Amino acid sequence: MIIWIASYPKSGNTWLRALISSYYFSKSGDFNFDLLENIESFPKKKFFLKYTKQFKAPTSTTYYWDKAQDELNVNGKLNFLKTHNSLCNINGNNFTDSRNTLGCIYIIRDPRNILTSIKNHYELNYEDSLSFMLNKKKFIYGHYVKDDFGDIQFIGSWKDHYNSWLNTKMFTVKLIKYEDLVQNTFKIFKETIDFINRISGGKESFDSVKAKNSVDSTSFNNLKSRELKEGFSESIYSNKKNKKLNFFNLGPKNDWKIIVPKKFHDKINYEFKNDLKFINYK
Repeated sequence: MIIWIASYPKSGNTWLRALISSYYFSKSGDFNFDLLENIESFPKKKFFLKYTKQFKAPTSTTYYWDKAQDELNVNGKLNFLKTHNSLCNINGNNFTDSRNTLGCIYIIRDPRNILTSIKNHYELNYEDSLSFMLNKKKFIYGHYVKDDFGDIQFIGSWKDHYNSWLNTKMFTVKLIKYEDLVQNTFKIFKETIDFINRISGGKESFDSVKAKNSVDSTSFNNLKSRELKEGFSESIYSNKKNKKLNFFNLGPKNDWKIIVPKKFHDKINYEFKNDLKFINYK
């Protein structure tokens, strides 16, 4: 059965994935980038090649979401998958269901800080970054091959995205606030491991030493340093700068109050007013 590690882009998904992969897929909890391969992204072209070789339309993979997940679950194991896809229905095709999914860990972040990360990651200005987050029909995909939508993810707007996952009745969802993970990493990580073990029926006791190693080895500074030394396959190539952009850019130092121009503050606070109140962001 699948446990999703889900989030809107630039919300801390990769960090959470690093924590979980170092704990479950290493002996000591010491992280390296190769461990991320144990928690792959979905949708991803490789999962659909058994059913189609054509990915020329944005909806090409949607017809096989369920079949691909059925195939994944044949192994009878606990399967972690990362996604930025919303929990949506495209042309009658549900992204997932209770037959294939055991639960979800959803990480949410202050949208005003996501805005600055979107701006850096996609090389946009603030207006276009805000439009990105408000676009109800937004999708993202790799542009490595022309007309190839094999890894497309339908993210929609930031608001619709988190609501789609948090309001589902199909399976249990654990909500993690990125800011809480920053402030109390070990505590929140332990809660996450406990959640995974509870819904999966895991009988192994919590390994505090291994968890501490996971936390220490996946600190933002360690991840950033490792990327600078080794590179990171998931970083995006900049056509403007003719080089890859740093994936691990500001992390916890990303503070919209300082970075975003003050003339833009009222606008973003207005756009996310109700959501900020609902999620208790000030």
